[in-house]
Amino acid sequence: MTMISEPDAPAIELGQREAVPGKPSRGKLIATVAVGAALVTFVNVTAAVYLYRGVNELKTMEARLEQLGQFEQRIGARIDTVNNGFQSRFETLDRQLQASFGQINGNIAKLEQGQPVAASEQAPSAPEPAMLDNTTVADASAAGESGADPADAQRSFKRKVAPPGPNPAYQRIQQPDGKVYYKKIN
Repeated sequence: MTMISEPDAPAIELGQREAVPGKPSRGKLIATVAVGAALVTFVNVTAAVYLYRGVNELKTMEARLEQLGQFEQRIGARIDTVNNGFQSRFETLDRQLQASFGQINGNIAKLEQGQPVAASEQAPSAPEPAMLDNTTVADASAAGESGADPADAQRSFKRKVAPPGPNPAYQRIQQPDGKVYYKKIN
C-alpha cells in the first residue's frame, strides 16, 4: 500500500479525535434521545391517567343510567296506578250520571202521563266510592266530630246554587264572538 505524506502536516494521534463541525457529539446525542424518551413516557402516562378517569366516569354514568331505567319503571308503574284510579273514578261518575239521567227521564215520563212525582224519591244510582284512601287524619277527625259521613259532606259540596238574577239597572249585551257585557242603564 502506498502512503503519501506531507512532511509539514502534523501527525494525528489515534487517542484524540477532534469533533467534526456540524456533527453532534455522542453525549449530546444520548442526552437528546433520553429527553425524547422521557417526553414520550410523560405523554403516555398522562394519556393513561386521562383514559383511566374517562373509563371510571363512563362506569359511573352507566350505573346512573341503570338507576334511571329503574326509576322510569317505578314512575311508569305509579302513573299507571293513578291512571287506573282516575279511570275507575270516571267510570263511577259516568254510571252515576247515567242513573241520574234515567231518573230524570222517568220523572219527565211520569209528568207527561199526569202522575205526581214524589220529591223525596231517591234515584237508583251507583254507590259513590269511599274517599278513605286519600283522606287525612284532620278530615277524619272533623267528620267524626261533626257526626257526618264524609261522603255526605262531599255530596253537599256538589250542589250548585243558582246565581241571582241580573240587576235591572244593567242591560246584558252578548256579542257574536260569545263575550257578554253589561251596560248601565240611566
